[in-house]
Amino acid sequence: MAVFTEVSESTAQDLLTQLKLGELVELKGIQGGIENTNYFLTSSVGAYVLTLFERLTHAQLPFYLYLMKHLAQNGIPVPDPVSDRHGDLLLTVQDKPAAVVNRLRGHSELSPTPAHCAAVGQMLARMHLAGSDFARAQPNLRGLDWWTQTIPVVLPFLDTAASELIQSELAYQHHIAASSAYTALPRGPVHADLFRDNVMFDGTAESPELTGFFDFYFAGVDTWLFDLSVCINDWCIDHEASTPCRHNPHKMQALINAYQSVRPLTAPERQLFNATLRAGALRFWVSRLWDFHLPREASMLQAHDPSHFERLLRERVTQPIHL
Repeated sequence: MAVFTEVSESTAQDLLTQLKLGELVELKGIQGGIENTNYFLTSSVGAYVLTLFERLTHAQLPFYLYLMKHLAQNGIPVPDPVSDRHGDLLLTVQDKPAAVVNRLRGHSELSPTPAHCAAVGQMLARMHLAGSDFARAQPNLRGLDWWTQTIPVVLPFLDTAASELIQSELAYQHHIAASSAYTALPRGPVHADLFRDNVMFDGTAESPELTGFFDFYFAGVDTWLFDLSVCINDWCIDHEASTPCRHNPHKMQALINAYQSVRPLTAPERQLFNATLRAGALRFWVSRLWDFHLPREASMLQAHDPSHFERLLRERVTQPIHL
């Protein structure tokens, strides 16, 4: 959500006119994130988010946009893409693929309680079931094949201990992916990036109201367990500097119980639970190494520290979690 491509107010007004969304009130670049250009786009008729896609192509983007539309139509609180006069969800702004979605109310909760975690777990299971009949298919573009291609690129930036860990974990994940238990895992469209800053809440800390999941631009078809594991790796650990990456059993139990109240986990999912937690940690360690050491220029760009997920992966390897 950094700003790679500058959008003028006149361009924004032309877009609003095209979409019949009224007059421009405010255009404001959004800080945070490292993939796309994002603006808060406020008009006389509502509040929206304008996204210009810097890596995804016109061919890839319909999957994400129509997935959000499908989920929104099935009662899942997600950004609902606005169509143009021809009914197209995929737009073009500054010669880049783009989309406009409604802006969700509320705020992100970076210090979640078990109640927040329970709300996320329940909604994640609902989202998985709601997406199970989505007709389009696209693989998780940041899955095992991408890790295999990218790890050799980032290896020169690692010390010996980190290099040994990342290569051994990649070999382990290839072993898991070849197993019969992995083949039996339920799968479908997944968010694949459901961190604390991609969920919105309203209400109170004691009684939070989950108002939306957003930023679906890493979505793809993968195992539902991988999606759950990525979520647990961010929501159910301690983020304090004194105890980084320490597992928080109360938050995880709340999230898992709420998820299973909607969709109980299968035997293969229980068997591969910690292996997939490790996969989730590896995926984000690799991507953060890539973004940190091979950055792109952008206004407001802030690359994340890759060492967080190195620590988390070591924690998952040395202190496995079993259901």
